Amino acid sequence: MTGPAGTAPSLVDAHHHVWDLSVRDQEWITGEALAGLRRDFSLADLAPEARAAGVTATVLVQTVTVPEETPELLALADGSELVAGVVGWTDLTRPDVADTLAALRELPGGQHLVGIRHQVQGEPDPEWLLRPDVRKGLTALAEAGLAHDLVVLPHQLPACAKIAAELSELTLVLDHLGKPPVVTGALEPWASAVRALAARPNTVCKLSGLVTEADHKTWTVDDLRPYADTVLTAFGPGRLMFGSDWPVSTLAASYTEVLDAARLLTGSLDTEEKGEVFGGTARRVYGL
Repeated sequence: MTGPAGTAPSLVDAHHHVWDLSVRDQEWITGEALAGLRRDFSLADLAPEARAAGVTATVLVQTVTVPEETPELLALADGSELVAGVVGWTDLTRPDVADTLAALRELPGGQHLVGIRHQVQGEPDPEWLLRPDVRKGLTALAEAGLAHDLVVLPHQLPACAKIAAELSELTLVLDHLGKPPVVTGALEPWASAVRALAARPNTVCKLSGLVTEADHKTWTVDDLRPYADTVLTAFGPGRLMFGSDWPVSTLAASYTEVLDAARLLTGSLDTEEKGEVFGGTARRVYGL
């Protein structure tokens, strides 16, 4: 994905968040380790950093499992020149999920809805995705032409591969590489599970969230490289997309540092392949 002659390719940040604690608490922000996130983060905060980095479009992703948040995110996208897509939330277990998706698309900014995410990482059942009621909800997503973002932990990856095989018409986007144990340096069993997921052609992976899985104070690009190399080999550039995971990423790095790390991790790719990771894949998968 290249720009006009003489210009740099346009960049897409395929994963970031915003929140206003006066509107709604973010109950997941607890403990000393996350204390830096207990404040408001807005598009006005992000925009200067993203623009300075050359980002021309972003995907805004849900943070809490309440129905009111998604309409708010869509409205933000409707009033923003930066946000091109929204991955929202809706209860996938409801029998009327198809009607809910249609209603969301009728709201201000509804044209920006590109996917739905559920906090599967918080579900005690490692095979939550395979429940019959969830499968029906995921089928409704596929029929609506929407992707499903997977925020899961490594032990939940086998269920992701199973549902990808069962619902070949659904695009599944793995957030944050499935949260590998970067801080310990271990690769298995995460790597084998990621390869099994990537073997399904309807799966995509976000090159995001690595710095916060590493030691926040001492991480280096070399710490991240084995995990990035694994997904680069497994998915290929055409099924990999860059995401900053801002502002969660600010716990460990600045916006520019996250982007610079991603560029170093993909340094072996040619210009066309880098264009896929930093824009082309996101635009194609999410229909931006």
